[in-house]
This record gives sequence, structure tokens and C-alpha cells, in this order.
Amino acid sequence: MILTVTPNPSLDRTYEIPALDRGEVLRATVERMDPGGKGVNVSRAVAAAGHRTVAVLPLGGAPGALVAELLAGQGIDVAPVPIAGATRSNIALAEPDGTLTKINAPGPELTPAESEALLSTLRAHDVGAAGDWIACCGSLPRGLGPRWYAELVARAHAAGARIALDTSGASLLAALKERPDVVKPNAEELAAAVGRPLATVGDALKAAEELLTYGARSVLASLGADGQLLVSGAGAHFANAPVATVRSNVGAGDASLAGFLAAGGTGPEALASAVAHGAAAVQLPGSVMPSPADLDPRAVTVSADIPLDRPLSEPAP
Repeated sequence: MILTVTPNPSLDRTYEIPALDRGEVLRATVERMDPGGKGVNVSRAVAAAGHRTVAVLPLGGAPGALVAELLAGQGIDVAPVPIAGATRSNIALAEPDGTLTKINAPGPELTPAESEALLSTLRAHDVGAAGDWIACCGSLPRGLGPRWYAELVARAHAAGARIALDTSGASLLAALKERPDVVKPNAEELAAAVGRPLATVGDALKAAEELLTYGARSVLASLGADGQLLVSGAGAHFANAPVATVRSNVGAGDASLAGFLAAGGTGPEALASAVAHGAAAVQLPGSVMPSPADLDPRAVTVSADIPLDRPLSEPAP
């Protein structure tokens, strides 16, 4: 079972438009509405793959009720934590060439009681059996300090669960001290964590290895179109897959994490699953999560021979 925790979920509206012309009236050709937030997307991808998942998230107001309704419609068990504020609504504008413009709302401010209720909700679920994971994902809303994820990791480990953490900045650095089982930064987040720019795959490898010294047990680093790295005490592997057309990259990293965890969360086979899920996700509209029919595992190449000198398509400052 994979339980996800999303402290700052959202209701995501995606509009496909011919072009983004500032100051003009834009007419969308396609409109989508999806439950959003990194952990929510992980649950959606896990459910699409046919695995059991529970989504733990604070929900409030009409947007929160709609998020719960949409998740239930996708066969996902929802463990809502009621809050006084309204769940945020985000907007994404997708252009035909794959360019995506996102407007993310800040979200509600959680009270200390709501924060503790969110942590305590984990106790109500029997997570800790072999193969179980808790995926803690996304930014923290107002009201939660940077050590909130660290506390969650400590409590989950005490219950015997394995932890996958996808966050950034001070929250990531604080949680590393509690030794999460896997962290999933992208190139920009990885560069910020080590305090230096990344220009090559070799730079990303060194940065991931540095996160191991900070406390991470393994690092699944997403390098965008260039592929993904999996680095742990057992060694390092690099994987990528060709993508014909990028339609939307919303949730692609979340789909990758879902694929990684669904395949066991360790080793090159799980890395291959992560890349297959990510490659499938970017070819789907909005934040649609891939189903098994969308995957092309044969297109994925995995190797322990890391292309150290390969420049990153989008260097991380």
C-alpha cells in the first residue's frame, strides 16, 4: 500500500490555448479540472497502475469538497483532515508547443491543531508492512514550519514505514537528518540543496551523492528531458527514454515517483519504471496520470555507466 501526504493540495484547472497573448481575451480549446498537489498526483498514478493508495490531505471549503469528490471518482481512498480555510485553486495555460504557464495560489494557513491533526491521521492507517510506503510530497502551506516533514519522517519510521520525500529548500534539508528512504529532487532543487549550479549529469551525480552524506538513503533525481539518476549506497544508475511530443509536464515528476514506488522503490528496475511513467505523463494532457496502457517500458534505457560529461539540456543555476 502506498499512502500519500499532501500538506497543500489544490484544485487544478488546465486550459489549452492557441497562444498566450498578454492583454488579450484568450479562448481555450480544451478545459480540464483535476485534483492537484504532488502527493495527490502520486496517488492518482498509483491508482491508475492498479495499486492500493490512500491520500491524506487537508481539505476545506467548496474546492476541497470537489477535490475529495474527484479523487473518489478515480477510485482513491481519501483521508481528509478538515480545515477552516479553503483549499487553493491553481490555473495552468498550455500552448501547442508544450509551453506551460502556471498560476499557483498560496493556499490556506493551517492552525497548530490542524497541523497536528494531519500528522495524527497517519496513525489511523496500518502502514508499516513489508512493501508499504508513505510518500510525503509538495510545498508546505502557511502555518507549517520547515521541520514539519522531519517530524513526519520520524513518526513514520517509528511506525515501521518507508518514506519517500519530494520537497525542497529548508524543508528538504531539515528532513534529511531523519534519513528518509528516498528523496526525489529535480535538477533545480538538487542544485539549491547543495548550493552550487549543475551543468552536467556528472554534476548532478556529485550533488546526489552529497545528499547521501546529509542523510538520504537514496536519491531519485529527475533531470527533465535528460533522464533520471538513482543514487544510493549500492551505487548509481542513469536512465532515459525518448519522448516524441511533450504535451504537458504537469505531474510528470509525481508520476515518476509513483512508478518508482509501485515497482518496489529500490534498484534499477524501479528506476526504469519511474522513467517509463514520467515519459508517458508528459505526452498526456493537463495533469492526467498514465495508465499501464500508456507506458512503453521497452523504450527505457538503464545503465550503471553514467554519462558524466553530458551537458544538461536545462542547466540548474
